[in-house]
Formats: sequence, C-alpha cells, structure tokens
Amino acid sequence: MQTRRAMIAGILATWAAPVWAQRPKPRPMPKDDAAEMIKAAKLGGAVSYLVADPQTGAILAAHNMDMGMAPASVTKAVTALFALSRLGADHQFRTQILAVGNQRGTVFEGDLILTGGGDPTLDTDRMGDIAAALGQLGLREITGRFLYYEAALPYQDRIADDQPVHVGYNPAISGLMLNFNRANFVWTLTDGAWQSEMNAEGARHNPKLRSIEVGIVARETPLFLYEGKGPKERWTVAAPSLGKGGSRWLPVRKPGRYASEVFQTLCAAQGLRLPDAVAIQVLPETAEVLTESRSAPLSAILKDMLRYSTNITAEAIGLAASGQASLRQSAQVMTEWARVTYGVTAIFGDHSGLGKGSQTTAIDLVKILSGAPKSPNGEMLIELLRSSNVTGPDGKEKRADDIQILAKSGTLNFVSALAGYIRKSNQQTLVFAIFSADLARRAAVPISQRERPEGGTAWTKRARALQRTLIAQWVDIFL
Repeated sequence: MQTRRAMIAGILATWAAPVWAQRPKPRPMPKDDAAEMIKAAKLGGAVSYLVADPQTGAILAAHNMDMGMAPASVTKAVTALFALSRLGADHQFRTQILAVGNQRGTVFEGDLILTGGGDPTLDTDRMGDIAAALGQLGLREITGRFLYYEAALPYQDRIADDQPVHVGYNPAISGLMLNFNRANFVWTLTDGAWQSEMNAEGARHNPKLRSIEVGIVARETPLFLYEGKGPKERWTVAAPSLGKGGSRWLPVRKPGRYASEVFQTLCAAQGLRLPDAVAIQVLPETAEVLTESRSAPLSAILKDMLRYSTNITAEAIGLAASGQASLRQSAQVMTEWARVTYGVTAIFGDHSGLGKGSQTTAIDLVKILSGAPKSPNGEMLIELLRSSNVTGPDGKEKRADDIQILAKSGTLNFVSALAGYIRKSNQQTLVFAIFSADLARRAAVPISQRERPEGGTAWTKRARALQRTLIAQWVDIFL
C-alpha cells in the first residue's frame, strides 16, 4: 500500500525531472529536531514547511506540507510570474496628456486630458516632468476643460477591508495613481498651537494639497477618522498621539482627483493655468498625444515590488495582466492560471496577499517555484528575488560562503511566510516554503489595532527566527 509520503512524491514527480523513481535517497533531519524547534518558537496556531530538490522532486524535509495556510506577501512572487507571462518583462506603463483641439500660440483651444495607464510607480517628480514638457510646448492657457481619466484599471477604494483606515499600505486602486496613492501629512506643535499640511512630497517638488485636509482634535481614540463623501477627503487625528511634530503617509481614496490636483499645481509652476479637473470614463476617439511619461520596464518594477513589498504595485500589475473589471475577478484569473500552469490548488483573493481569501500549501508553493525555472520568466524571477546570506536564529550571519537565499517573505498580524530558493555557487539548488500562522489570535485583534497589535512584533520575530533555524539546518544537512 502506498504511503502518504510516496503519494506526495508521486504528485511532485509530475513536474520534476528526472522522474521520481530516479531520485536520490533523502537525508532527513533528525526526527525530533523539527518538533522541538517549533515548540521552542512558541507561535501557537500551525506551522507548515517543505524543502525539496527541484531537479528530482525529492522531498528532503516536511511538516504539515499539505495544510492550507495564508501566503501573505509571498503571493507577490506568484503575481510576478503571472504578470511576466501576460505582459512581458519589457512592458511599460504610460501616463499621457491627450488633447482634443488645436494650439494657437500660447493658447490651447480645446480640452487637455491627464490619462492614467495604470502606472503604479508614477510619482510627483515624474508628474513634474510631464508638466515641464507641456511648458516647453509654450502652452500658457487652455480654453476648454482639464479632464482626467482613471478607468484604465477598475477603481477600488482600498485593497482590503479588514485593515485600519489610516494605513498607507492599503490605499485605493485606479488607473491613475500617484505616490503609491498616498499623501504626506506633516504636523508641528509650536507655542501650544498645531500647524499641519498635506502635500505630495517628491525629491524635487512638494506641492501642497487642497483636496485632502487633516484636522487635529482633542480626543484619545480613535487615532484617525476618515470622511470622504464630499469632493474632498477629510481626516481627523487624535492630538495626544502626535507628540510635538512629525509626518506620515496617509492613504488616498480618490486618486484621480489627487493626481489631477497635483498636476494642476505643477503646471502652474510652469506658467500653464488649468481649471479644476473633471473626471471622464471614456476617452475621446479624436484625442491626440501631446506628451507622455513611461514607467521603467516591468522587470525593474517587479524587482522593487519584491524588495519593498508594495501592495498597490502588486494589485496594479495583476489587474493589468488579467484585464478584468474587478480585483476579485482578477485574482480568480490568476488562481486559474496557476492551476493550469503548475497544477496547484492554491486560491488567491488578491495579488498582494494583504486581504482575505488567499490560501495555499507548502506543496503548492514548492511546485510553483520548482516549475518556474523551466521558463524564461521563471529564471528571471529568481534573479529578481531579494538575496540574503544564511543566518542563525539571532539574525547574525552564520556562514559567509557560496550559498545564497533568494526568497520572498510575507507578514501579516500573527502570520509569517517565506518561500524561495537556497542556491549554492555550483548551481545546486533547493526550493522551500515555510508558513506560520495563529489565525485565532489574528482574528481576535480589532481592525483599528491591526497596524501594531499587542504581541505582534515579538511573535513575528519568533517566526522569523524559526525560519532562519530551519534554513540553516537544511544547508548543513542537504548542501
């Protein structure tokens, strides 16, 4: 009768080469080590991991490897593969100024349209370059309307509905995005009086905002309240939490209005007066391109996304790759793509791993990562992943030799994940996935406290120490 481990091996054999029957004999860790390490980590909930040889399909060590777990930001590695397969590594996002009418001297007789192309990396300085390009055309006035178009991607007022209202990593999504759809709140306390502003800070430009306001009020809780029903976005913040001064980025919920106001201000600095912007849902067929700004190639965007784990970047490129009308539908398309391409049962609720509804197993992630290098896109993914050295449980470098860890991490409250490759300079490679989660403890945290829940930082440190311990042992035993 076939054992459970042999059945799993048979599954892995469908994507590994050579066939499973030709695999080398595994060298498992001592039987009690894993249980003792997991117990010592004091994580509660569940721990799951799998490390394998991708060339043979040999399972080298495993624990709860077919248990469904929350992938968190490890999802972004799958999104990167999905986007590369659909868009290509050289794909660039375009932000354009379209025009309907004619220029006569310094006056444009007609409409100008700020047209978003779904670029998640557009920032204030690049917006300033677009404004400067219009200034170089000699434009100083328009007789028509200033319009903005953000329907290249579907609008969603936030990525996940179970995160605090004020966290900058959970902004709105649309086809016209600026500064990762965040605005900078700056405050000071001088002689007992508060002074504050909202701006769209860049390295070269720092335009002040009128469409987003913050009021500092005398209350203890909640820390932030948001009101966005009118034309403006309005925040109030509890004064006792602010100290004497500081700044933080707040999420933007009306990105088209935000981006168009910033562009209007930057154009004014070039001597071009624009009226307040009006949204449109369909671009005129007769519109012509006056100027445009292109993003870096997709491969470069993905490298930054995987390094800094920017949620809005993952959602934007996933939506662009799927072409769907909602984030939920887009995630379903990626789920089906992963099933067909890699034979996995993983379910993705979004492209960043921030929200609910995503579930995968260590087997699923190892199958995806083992299958990836068989395509040019997969080879590229390995080079895009962040590289680190093998370390001990305390985070200090354990050995400085020819071994690299190339992986994507993921962190939510009481959820920690890490998946990727352990590569030796002789090209011997292992692939692994490690998941830890205490979902009951996560669910007990009120939404308003999920930015920094009590005990969350210490739990994450213990989860990461367990990851480092496992990897160090795998290196010692299997490489």
